[in-house]
Amino acid sequence: MVLALKDHFVWDSWYIHDGSRWHGFFLKAPRSIGNPELRHFNVSYGHAVSDDLTNWAHLGETFQPSQGPAWDDYTTWTGSTVKGDDGLWHLYYTGSCKAEQGLKQRIGHATSTDLHNWTRVGDGLILDLVGPNAHHYEADHTGKWHDRAMRDPWVMKDPESEGWLMYFTARADGVSEANAGGCIGFATSPDGYAWTLQPPVFVGGFGQLEVPQVFEVDGTWYCLFCTADEHFSKEQAAKTTPVTGNHYLVGDGPRGPWRIAPGFLDGDLPCRRYAARIVDTGDGLVILGFADRPDGVDFIGHVMDPDPVEVTSEGLLRIVPRLKAAE
Repeated sequence: MVLALKDHFVWDSWYIHDGSRWHGFFLKAPRSIGNPELRHFNVSYGHAVSDDLTNWAHLGETFQPSQGPAWDDYTTWTGSTVKGDDGLWHLYYTGSCKAEQGLKQRIGHATSTDLHNWTRVGDGLILDLVGPNAHHYEADHTGKWHDRAMRDPWVMKDPESEGWLMYFTARADGVSEANAGGCIGFATSPDGYAWTLQPPVFVGGFGQLEVPQVFEVDGTWYCLFCTADEHFSKEQAAKTTPVTGNHYLVGDGPRGPWRIAPGFLDGDLPCRRYAARIVDTGDGLVILGFADRPDGVDFIGHVMDPDPVEVTSEGLLRIVPRLKAAE
């Protein structure tokens, strides 16, 4: 059973286990808006729970844009959820405001005791493309793209210290080819509250590396991301057939250095699955993402059932066909 809502489009999602069951958070928008492309500006978060990442119970809306005027009064887009050192659940999210027509994205922070009712920390805003390291990024809306990208924060404990790490979608400054300027932005924090912008940990290959997720398996580090066929750089397009979907970087540590994995992990034309996450179930890895436009026409808008993922002997990720998984 897919994670679907009859009256809402569902797209980007992320997951956390509370020790008893899985919690899934996802972007949703009412299907009554008609055109699914309008969903981005009619967005709120849904929350569902599951014992197996397949059968879901929807708990309703859990987070939404601020009542304006505010830096996040227009959209609250993709984020991540972790349990902090203080015992609270922490939500890190993307926000944009009506005053800027949603053109500039920033990163916010809220906390919860129950994973459903969230309170912004102050006004929520914790990170922007400002300060000593801002020059590494396309910090202003230059017109090369439809937005000033700073979104999709992925937060995790720093395995090399007592602090926290954040990865996010952005674009680097000074790259002449727009499709070669996508980057994985980076920030650090001693406590999950105060954040310092750092230089990107990876630049290149694509114009956008969306919805990053960093994780480690058997000493090798991976950074999952999604991108579209029209966002391949010239160099990357010459190496492989451009597709739309989910791919990854391989790294030697959480700070890299990172390199683009060969081939492409999970892409199609038209796109079948997008904005995926890889989840460690304890019994293995699985991938979950939303059904996009597999027929090239109609936007589906639900989270697909998980497919198993394995790590090959070469240290690369591979999605296992469902038929093999069932045998």
